[in-house]
Amino acid sequence: MNHGYLLDNVKVTIASNTTAGAAGATTITSSAIDMAGYDGCCFLVPLGTIVSGSVSSIKVQQSDDDAASDDYTDVLDSAITIADTDDDKLKYVDILRPGKRYLKLLVLRTVQNLTAGGILAIQYQKRMKPQAGITHGTGVAGESWTSKAEGTA
Repeated sequence: MNHGYLLDNVKVTIASNTTAGAAGATTITSSAIDMAGYDGCCFLVPLGTIVSGSVSSIKVQQSDDDAASDDYTDVLDSAITIADTDDDKLKYVDILRPGKRYLKLLVLRTVQNLTAGGILAIQYQKRMKPQAGITHGTGVAGESWTSKAEGTA
């Protein structure tokens, strides 16, 4: 039942875990996010330590068919530079009404190490709200409470 909580209205997916974001200089590619039924997706990338001289960025790619990774093409103007002074910051790319059904976010790491805390995808503006609420991605769990009294948690 929808009570107005944020997570009653958006779908959260761990698109890449923190293990994949360990310090390195290779590209991290998120899992495919199926946009069927949603108008927008905001990808969040928490950053950790970035070695001086790192040349890094993030960008979104899209595809009509998730069957082959080579079907993905860049979303125009979706690239964001990550400065080597962006330690412990958060970068995001928010795509509203993508041109194709599937999205992926890439963290392009070259030259020096960059640590990323994984990639989260938050899909929003669901076209039809389910009666029982939204099913979040694997590994996402929690609870929502309204006006609870003080006491033992």
